[in-house]
Amino acid sequence: MAKLKFYEYKGCDTCRKAKKFLDANGIAYQPIPIRETPPAKTEIIKMLAVYDGNIRRLFSTSGVDYKQLKLSEKLPHLSSNEAINLLAANGNLVKRPFVISGCSGVVGFNEEEWQQFLP
Repeated sequence: MAKLKFYEYKGCDTCRKAKKFLDANGIAYQPIPIRETPPAKTEIIKMLAVYDGNIRRLFSTSGVDYKQLKLSEKLPHLSSNEAINLLAANGNLVKRPFVISGCSGVVGFNEEEWQQFLP
């Protein structure tokens, strides 16, 4: 498996738990600040494939930006391209941690899901 890209927000408890999990399992990763450097469109598209096209899974639905933009109302009416553009432009909208390696990845932190994803 290629080195993981680990998009994170330092103030995120879930990201800290995920990092501890990676460290405890000896998994190498490249930490990337998600607010300053959101995932690229190509990475979002790859992750969208992982989640069978369910774009909502890639959004931080509990985040302030998501609520301020009223995306719970708007998201069902956006095209995939519009939603991908939003995520690529605003790291606050992306569910974190956002971890990708090659054509596979995982968002959020669920230890069971991560054990299946990681080697």
